[in-house]
Amino acid sequence: MPRTARAIVGGYCYHFINRSNNQARVFHEHADYAAFLSLVSKTQQHLRVPILAACLMPNHLHLVVRRTGNEDMARWAHRLFTTHVRHIT
Repeated sequence: MPRTARAIVGGYCYHFINRSNNQARVFHEHADYAAFLSLVSKTQQHLRVPILAACLMPNHLHLVVRRTGNEDMARWAHRLFTTHVRHIT
C-alpha cells in the first residue's frame, strides 16, 4: 500500500536526509563533496528552494530547507538526488 503524501506547508523548515545503502561511503574525497555542491547549484537554477543548512557526511547528507511559496520540494529533491546517484554510479 502506498505511503500517504506528506503535507508541505509554506514558511516551515524541512529536513532532508539521504543515506547510502549498507552505510557505504558516498563521498570518498574532497572532489566528491565539491561535485555534490555543484549539483545543488545546478538544481537551484531549475527549481529554487532556500537551503538554510547542509551537512555532508561520508555516507549520508542532511539538508535543511525552507519552503517560502509554491516551490515543488518533491521535484527539487528528486532532481537533486537522482542526478547525484547517476553522477556517482
